[in-house]
Amino acid sequence: MIRFVYGDELHKYPFLKQSMFQDRAEQFRKRLGWDVTVDLAGEERDQYDALNPLYILWEGPDGRHGGSLRALPTVGRTMTAEHFRHLTHGVKIESPLIWEVTRFCLAPDAGPGAAAALMMAGCELALRFGIDQGLGVFDARMTRIYGRIGFAPEVIGVEGDMRTGIAVGLWNFTEAARRGMSERSGI
Repeated sequence: MIRFVYGDELHKYPFLKQSMFQDRAEQFRKRLGWDVTVDLAGEERDQYDALNPLYILWEGPDGRHGGSLRALPTVGRTMTAEHFRHLTHGVKIESPLIWEVTRFCLAPDAGPGAAAALMMAGCELALRFGIDQGLGVFDARMTRIYGRIGFAPEVIGVEGDMRTGIAVGLWNFTEAARRGMSERSGI
């Protein structure tokens, strides 16, 4: 099941919340080797989680996190503007019609359709909210996965190379994109 939950409502889903932050620690620190903060409970959080973002969460039948991503409007503080502006050639991307989407995370045991379901849910949310584009900071290797789903971003900049680097990209949210992901994934 897909849930859309603001940060100040995560307490209503304690197991989902705990398992999401633990899966983020597993993915970003252990697997990808990123320099992220992990607390004593084994949970990864950063300063943007304190800004009441909107989380898009894949919840398994047992209530456990299967995958997630975090969305924030670019008219406020964003990871891209504050830490990765060099990848946007010094330009602060800011518009009520562009939201930053970061911390795309899949549980270690996520099924093959989890990534596509999350991307489709993000696109659906954007269409309903009147959001035109998504701005994301991501592991550059994810570009291949996004392409297989049928929703690859326009890469604006890369630190490193496309195999090992960090990238910033823009996704265009359209009904055609949502429909294409649906057809490609069978969801």
